[in-house]
Amino acid sequence: MAESICRALRDGALQGEHAPALTIKDSIASPFGFHVFTHLLTQLSSNILAAKSQSRGLVLVALSRSPSFYLDLLNRIGIDVASSQKWIEILDCYTDPLGWKDALLASGNGGSLSNEASTGASLCRNVKDMDKLYSSIIELGKGIVEQGKVRFCVAIDSVNEILRHASISSVAGLLSNLRSNDRVSSIFWLSHSDLHEDRVTAVLEYMSSMVASIEPLNQSANGHRCNWESLPLLERNYWKGKFHVRFKRRNGRVRVMSEEFHVEQSAINFRSISSEDEIVNRSLLPKVQFNLQLSEKEQIDWAKELVNPFKFMMFGDHLRMARVKQNLFLLEYCRQMRTLARAR
Repeated sequence: MAESICRALRDGALQGEHAPALTIKDSIASPFGFHVFTHLLTQLSSNILAAKSQSRGLVLVALSRSPSFYLDLLNRIGIDVASSQKWIEILDCYTDPLGWKDALLASGNGGSLSNEASTGASLCRNVKDMDKLYSSIIELGKGIVEQGKVRFCVAIDSVNEILRHASISSVAGLLSNLRSNDRVSSIFWLSHSDLHEDRVTAVLEYMSSMVASIEPLNQSANGHRCNWESLPLLERNYWKGKFHVRFKRRNGRVRVMSEEFHVEQSAINFRSISSEDEIVNRSLLPKVQFNLQLSEKEQIDWAKELVNPFKFMMFGDHLRMARVKQNLFLLEYCRQMRTLARAR
């Protein structure tokens, strides 16, 4: 199922349609959304370098991690960081998101900024301005792809950081503009659902064509419920969970798929739901039996009590029609006698 998401982001948008958008949401009960985000990021990067993707470039909006973190991540999986500028651009919204450090430097009261400029990232000093943020993303994307119909992908590592400084309506406008831009191939972002109200999460899901939810396993293999809070932190990091994805099709239908994931250190692995869990789920369902066959005695009793409703209605209709005709005749007779009485 994770491969289906990677294919959808890789294939990109069709002509005349919006770019596919993915919302990755997690919660404190299963805080592995960033692992899924980096997994999709590395898979899409490999497809771009192998020329297997519709997009020929990637614009990464770094809000929760520094640009150097992502460059080290790509370097660990074997992607040459030195040549990364040819296909990737990082918009640094992490170092100085509100321009405070720059103001301190201008007044001479602050130290130096962290040395993120050496990574080649473009610095964003005002994440409150959605129009400027949109323009920066589009300009960076146009700078790494050729002119024409070549597209690029957009990845936002934390929508929650933007929502700290902007309203949900302005953030929804930013995402909608990115999806409708003809240079954007696909877009995906990460959201921590328990940091905002349900209506905020609903808006983000509405803006998406795919929604990936990371949830904990409610039951263990033997069918007993697992108390997540009682587990040590080390065991939590190696715990399994469920990965639910909703695909919105073009005909309006929704396709729901599920699988398991297993986090080991910084890597995340996906697999189909095990047969043991399927047996547990089936055993938890109530067993309801329906006996649709009648015994010989019940069939005889039903035959005795059964009455043909059509025959009964036909016989009753004759009597009813005779009474209606008689009433109509009496009514007409009364009207005529009333007319004669008035004439006299």
